[in-house]
Amino acid sequence: MIGRLTTAVEFTGEEASPWGALKLIGGSANPALAQRISDQLQVPITDARLRRFPDGEINVKIEDSMRGHDVFVIQPTCPPVNEHLMELFIILDALRRASAGRVTAVVPYYGYARKERKTQPREPISAKLVANFITLAGADRLLLLDLHAEAIEGFFDVPTDHLSPHRIFSEYLLTLGLRNLTVVAPDAGGGRRAELVANQLKAPIAFGYKRRTGDDEVDMIAVSGDVKGRDCVVIEDIITTGGTISKLAESLRRQGARKVLIAATHPVLTGNAIERLKKADVDEVIVTDSVPIPPEKLGPPLTVLSVAPLLAEAIIRVHENRSVSELFR
Repeated sequence: MIGRLTTAVEFTGEEASPWGALKLIGGSANPALAQRISDQLQVPITDARLRRFPDGEINVKIEDSMRGHDVFVIQPTCPPVNEHLMELFIILDALRRASAGRVTAVVPYYGYARKERKTQPREPISAKLVANFITLAGADRLLLLDLHAEAIEGFFDVPTDHLSPHRIFSEYLLTLGLRNLTVVAPDAGGGRRAELVANQLKAPIAFGYKRRTGDDEVDMIAVSGDVKGRDCVVIEDIITTGGTISKLAESLRRQGARKVLIAATHPVLTGNAIERLKKADVDEVIVTDSVPIPPEKLGPPLTVLSVAPLLAEAIIRVHENRSVSELFR
């Protein structure tokens, strides 16, 4: 695991917060990330006593007083998405009924984000529906990381902070000694994400053009931009099946790219995604620990960077009522 996990985040103390003491609760979605954040903050995780009844229903019994405290619930809604969403709803409801002073849902990966608008008649806008549920369950504010579509931030009727991992990727990429670097957006929708990294690295941007042939099938048509003889870094938010990334890597190689690296925030990696990535002509796949990766999927070509320092710093700034946007200036 690569990441700045050795230095604890410093904060000025509870007197700087308009809320009560800072409390952390971790759901079952990514306990390792919750523990890394806890280590950074030097704040223990309060046991939520998550249990399942014999029929699969979720039960919560928080093992400490939450009355008047500033509580942060760390729970990405990664697969199994529905299970982790329901767990988040129930934890939030328990905290609301326990008279917590303020509850912030820390959601490093936001499930159902692909449906942020209607593309055909009679379709839902699932991303908005989930936002409504989270707010209704008791979240007073949200900490989010690299949403699939930036518009989702506006779906919440409570304050949100949308974090970007672009500096984490940029700092790591600078250590690799890449030459004639080009940052690649896999499509026009990923342009803003690629631009943030390109600005940090002072590199040009190229764009991929693709045609979706099914829910999980994509044809990569071409890449527009200067990639011949250059080291190319593709910036993505999610790797699910690995199909789009593999085909984009093929296109970059055909157009003469010297190296192809992938930097993706959320390694969902369903099915045979790892096998696809291993077979693809890719030098390295750089991801974060926003969602857990099973041990059998670790190792080359994956490099895992931790977002715990970023999330810990954001939590402290929210707790102390300081600017979060200053993290990206």
